[in-house]
Amino acid sequence: MKSIYKYSLVALAVVGLTACNQEQAVAVDAPVELKTEAQKEAYSVGASIGTYMAGHIKEQEELGLKVDRSLIVTGFSEGLNSELKLTQEEMQTILQSLDEKLNEKRQAQAAALAEKSLAESKAFLEANKAKEGVVTTDSGLQYEVITEGTGDKPSAEDTVKVHYVGTLTDGTEFDSSVARGEPATFPLNRVIPGWTEGVQLMSVGSKYKFVIPAELAYGDRDTGSIPANSTLVFEVELLDIQKADAPTADAAHAH
Repeated sequence: MKSIYKYSLVALAVVGLTACNQEQAVAVDAPVELKTEAQKEAYSVGASIGTYMAGHIKEQEELGLKVDRSLIVTGFSEGLNSELKLTQEEMQTILQSLDEKLNEKRQAQAAALAEKSLAESKAFLEANKAKEGVVTTDSGLQYEVITEGTGDKPSAEDTVKVHYVGTLTDGTEFDSSVARGEPATFPLNRVIPGWTEGVQLMSVGSKYKFVIPAELAYGDRDTGSIPANSTLVFEVELLDIQKADAPTADAAHAH
């Protein structure tokens, strides 16, 4: 389970330094001085930890657990001065409980997103299936020919070179070799089943659009950028094939 608030003196300081991100202004007598190396070091320690923790605090708030930022500042200040109002044992218990609450919230949120994704995927597949030019295979893979090439077709054991753009059904892009400016090369039998099946239908020079059901993609796994039960949409251009039984450059040179 993901754990943010493992108690230690460092953890206490980390939580307190979230004050860098607070909305309430903290009165200061003079502007921050960052002239000496020591000043820059001290500032960098606080700023880097505060920036790191800001995302965790934001997540906690988005999960519905409020954060009293003024008490975070107070706790940090009193921790630095060894004036704690709770014992170390009490704080450890409290922070462990907070971790459990956050994980429960995450699991509930993930389950809700998976259910929503399943319903949306089913509707999308049904609608796409009825479109002109869309072919549905026995496995449930859907494809549409954008450009038909005239080159060879790969087998599952071959290595292919492709350009592609991958999106969710709402158009959110999660991966793109086009955006990276460099084609991807990989053995065709080492990717998701929808790719292994679909790219074998293509000739070199072809460009296809694939709609891949979750069971032919990542199933009920949540990868972060791809929610569980997601149907995936790919536009794929097949650039080249390296046959599995083709001699390597070294072997060819030896002969």
